Amino acid sequence: MIIDIHGIGIKVGEGFESTVRRQMQKFDRYFGDEAHATVRFQHEHEDIRTEVTIKVRSHLYRAEAIAPEAIMSLQKAIDVMEGQIRKQKTRMKKQNRNYDYMREYIADIEASLALDEEEEEMPIITRRKSFVIAPMDANEAVLQMELLDHTFFLFLNPDSGKVNLVYKRLDGNYGLLEPKY
Repeated sequence: MIIDIHGIGIKVGEGFESTVRRQMQKFDRYFGDEAHATVRFQHEHEDIRTEVTIKVRSHLYRAEAIAPEAIMSLQKAIDVMEGQIRKQKTRMKKQNRNYDYMREYIADIEASLALDEEEEEMPIITRRKSFVIAPMDANEAVLQMELLDHTFFLFLNPDSGKVNLVYKRLDGNYGLLEPKY
């Protein structure tokens, strides 16, 4: 696994970097050498926020955590990501998609948890909605999102001619997703 470590407003020393790499090695058993991980540390008030993102082929796995110390927030983020991977393993196995990189891990987990794990239900889509995507700029999309009291809003960006998405972040600010296709 390739691991990039970044500190935003934080100096990541060689000792701490080797600790991060050692902690991230546990994901090698899930993804092998195909994965590319990014670990980012930044200050958030008096705490440290750690974001861990792992990209394998076209799949992204992401977790973040906040704690008073960087190593604690890293461990929390790793625990969150492991929980997400365990939760998704049954869904990935049931779906007809290419999850070859997880096949060995799924087989190992099934063998160890076969006795005490109940079958997970696949999520059910309970509602479908169709709507016309209107051309507007990002600021107008944020306004529409707030007027509708939604946490996200899909719109057509007239500058690029592509579909974009604005969303409300946990910190109260807004994010803009501009997909490349």
